[in-house]
Amino acid sequence: MHEQTIHWKSPALTRIPFGLYTDRDLPAEEQTRIFRGNVWNFLCLEAELPETGSYRTTFAGETPVVVVRDGDDELYAFENRCAHRGALIALEKSGKAENFQCVYHAWSYNRQGDLTGVAFEKGVKGQGGMPPDFCKEDHGPRKLRVATFSGLVFGSFSEDVPSIEDYLGDEICQRIERVMHKPVEVIGRFTQSLPNNWKLYMENVKDSYHASLLHMFFTTFQLNRLSQKGGVIVDASGGHHVSFSMIDTTAEKDSSYKEQALRSDNDRYRLKDSSLLAGFTEYDDGVTLQILSVFPGFVLQQIQNCLAVRQILPKDVDRTELNWTYFGYQDDTPEQRKVRLKQSNLVGPAGFISMEDGAVGGFVQRGIAGASDKEAVVEMGGDHAGSSEGRATETSVRGFWKAYRHHMGA
Repeated sequence: MHEQTIHWKSPALTRIPFGLYTDRDLPAEEQTRIFRGNVWNFLCLEAELPETGSYRTTFAGETPVVVVRDGDDELYAFENRCAHRGALIALEKSGKAENFQCVYHAWSYNRQGDLTGVAFEKGVKGQGGMPPDFCKEDHGPRKLRVATFSGLVFGSFSEDVPSIEDYLGDEICQRIERVMHKPVEVIGRFTQSLPNNWKLYMENVKDSYHASLLHMFFTTFQLNRLSQKGGVIVDASGGHHVSFSMIDTTAEKDSSYKEQALRSDNDRYRLKDSSLLAGFTEYDDGVTLQILSVFPGFVLQQIQNCLAVRQILPKDVDRTELNWTYFGYQDDTPEQRKVRLKQSNLVGPAGFISMEDGAVGGFVQRGIAGASDKEAVVEMGGDHAGSSEGRATETSVRGFWKAYRHHMGA
């Protein structure tokens, strides 16, 4: 185990060492302690595995994983690595399979990840082959525990991780169920490459303070202002959060942004096609924006009628892969589906809202080069890591670091 070179100067969560984003020895330890530790990693939507044999290749941190539905209607997940020489077992992103066979030397596996066949195990014409004491049951890729909650599929390498319900906690479970309350289907997906450490994007997701400052579209078209009704929920572990808000006419008329001459408050811009924001009411709580995260790398979003899950995957100390999966409900009307597809333009690499999120992490990564001995200041809203009625706070960012330090033993 690599001895940590990043030292926290105090137990407070208001100062974050920049070295945590740049140290090249740290990612290996994060993979061991976090992604292969006592956490639940989001793998896919249950709707992506509709029938026996349906499978999807995904990741738990850096580890490639196969998730598949077997004949008993249960979901299984195992490392996408042949026990022989380590090649990928499944090469496609998704499909349907009776079993899996490694293309390299044709070792075969069933849908539960058990090694079932070794090509020429007994040799050829009495020569070669595996030794007599070779036992297939002793070999195979690592298997993950699998848990589903409201149509979300999670996997863990740990035998000690709590049940998914206990891991999430009541408030987070309720907020997930709010969106995932009926059957869904995938309506689009893409992968985005980010030029920054994975933790910078996860912080960004949890940072309710930046949303209406960085994103001009949010503020200009009144989708999200800190003066609107809303709040932040942070679970007891600190690792999971919800930020939510609702459009109301009173907040739209306030002058707090204009008084501070913020770039995000700009009335020069107009939409040529205003139907982009012409949505429909589908939740009775009035919430028009909800961003929910689960430690270490899952996001569930509702922005107006645009619904999506995001999977955050570390690829290098300064490179992150972000997988977006858009979905709608199976009982959507054609008109509702059209709205969801149109509003999908709000997010993603070129999204009217989240385009800046794909760039700002890189700005930080570049800005902190040579400053590994310095610290970020995370004091907005105080020093606690709990829920808040206001959103001009970094409480959920501090919550992330609370969970991170717990899992890293720091």
